[in-house]
Amino acid sequence: MARQLSAKQLFSGSNPLVASRYMPNKRKELKIEGANLWYLVGLIATDGCLCTDGRHIDITSQDFQFLQAVEEATGIKNKIGAKYNGRNQRSFHIQIGNKNLYNFLVSIGLSQNKSLTLGALEIPNEYFMDFLRGVIDGDGCIRSWVHPSNKREQWSLRIYSGSEDFINWLSDTIIGLLEIFGKVYKSGDNLWVLKYGKMAAREIARQCYYKDCFGLKRKIELAKQCLGSYKGWDKSATVCCEPV
Repeated sequence: MARQLSAKQLFSGSNPLVASRYMPNKRKELKIEGANLWYLVGLIATDGCLCTDGRHIDITSQDFQFLQAVEEATGIKNKIGAKYNGRNQRSFHIQIGNKNLYNFLVSIGLSQNKSLTLGALEIPNEYFMDFLRGVIDGDGCIRSWVHPSNKREQWSLRIYSGSEDFINWLSDTIIGLLEIFGKVYKSGDNLWVLKYGKMAAREIARQCYYKDCFGLKRKIELAKQCLGSYKGWDKSATVCCEPV
């Protein structure tokens, strides 16, 4: 499991990990720091990639307005372009050319062609919820349905990845920080899923999608709906903390 750094360790000038584990401020025009920086890391870990030139980072989304919001929140001023997959389906992407940011991402554990090889990342505890929100916005799913027998509203949260190591690290870190337990299983040949149900999904949504946080509007709204639908959920085998 990746070593977790406290806020004091992160900002201590005597800490030898700062130079390699925390993004330098040499490119101030990016204006990426704090919660927005670690949200962006989560988004890149799921919906982004490091290009082979050692400088460019690509972020892809089907939501053009979301990428506009990412640019506004981070100070990125790159053109948003369109691209098409083999089935001629359109999506949008931004490409950030910044060697400092690229090297920072490599230093915390990201790599080129990460889909199947992504593993533990160096994420500070104080910003893990922002990172996790970026992961959920990138490759996560919050959904509800009505149980066919008891007719009650049900909720679940799923996170998908091609890397078993990453999913297991994510599960272990959430257990360690939140005392929330999920189920890891394989779906198909190359897809791993981390699933949380009912109160576990609600507690993660409460901590990740806090008031005025930056994120994908659609999932922020789903998180709010999940938080407002917990009445009657008084027991959970997957959440150790008391509901609020």
